[in-house]
Amino acid sequence: MAIKTASVLAFERKLSNSDALMSAGQWASRAASQAWEKLAVSSKDVRGTISNRLKNAVASDPAKLDAEIQKANLQRVDFAALPFEADTLKVSFTLRVLGDLAVPSACNDQEYQAELSKKINGYIAEHQFTELAARYAENLANGRFLWRNRVGAESVEVHVSHIVDGQKTSWVFNSHDYLLRQFTTPTGDLAALAEVIRQGLMGKSFAFLQVDGFVRLGAGQEIFPSQELVLDGGRDSAKSKYLYHVNDVAAMHSQKIGNALRTIDTWYPEAADLGPIAVEPYGSVTNRGKAYRQPKDKMDFYNLLDGWIIKDKVPTAEQQHYVIATLVRGGVFGEAG
Repeated sequence: MAIKTASVLAFERKLSNSDALMSAGQWASRAASQAWEKLAVSSKDVRGTISNRLKNAVASDPAKLDAEIQKANLQRVDFAALPFEADTLKVSFTLRVLGDLAVPSACNDQEYQAELSKKINGYIAEHQFTELAARYAENLANGRFLWRNRVGAESVEVHVSHIVDGQKTSWVFNSHDYLLRQFTTPTGDLAALAEVIRQGLMGKSFAFLQVDGFVRLGAGQEIFPSQELVLDGGRDSAKSKYLYHVNDVAAMHSQKIGNALRTIDTWYPEAADLGPIAVEPYGSVTNRGKAYRQPKDKMDFYNLLDGWIIKDKVPTAEQQHYVIATLVRGGVFGEAG
């Protein structure tokens, strides 16, 4: 009897990261950053100008345009910035790496699960998570998780500590030594970090990492926590922008940190021009409004997975990395009813 895709199929994420909290201090004192000041989110009221694209009837009539421009564009917005006595932002989060990828968290078809586990274990035996672990490690070292806070910084440094049974092993990376558009073969401290992640994915050791990113921006400079998406009317409707905070400390969403860590997909068709994107079932990049792994091209996760498990069409090694990385990402992948 032919194997069919399970209608219920789910995987828990294997890179389990926390939210990231923000603090500030002097670059020269980053070795004692535990005492740095936590950053708060504040709000301010501003009178902006009208700058959006106007209708042709208004834009082409000088009198109507002048009348529109004279209107006050009043805004109440959240903002966050370094204090004037601090020149460096610190972004801190923890990361736990989990194993047992071959066992889904939910599957209602034992025959399908057996075949899926067989293929995943075959991948693990052949590739040992070496490529994926190296890329996850480099995304820690290069500070990709800092997002906009990294742009234009004078210096960027990432401290990573591996903590087991109270014993700590630490590495320090100069993020400007690593590129954001391509990945390298890890050596030295980066190879050691990649090995810790690989062992965690293999389920052979407990992998818990403390990650601290230091960004030298300059005293008083604006910083960029995650922006909140307002889904209800329960908040002050006069405020046009909300920034994320945890117990009044400016922060970045765990989802945003996770997106940066899994930005390792250079195996999609346009990767040579556009660089790595986050591992997603359809290669979706929302800020570009495009899916780079189209089902019509048979390059999306579901076509590759079904071909591999059901039709025994083994993907190339690169696409196997992508499929396994999507399972590491986690999600619900059952066949639609």
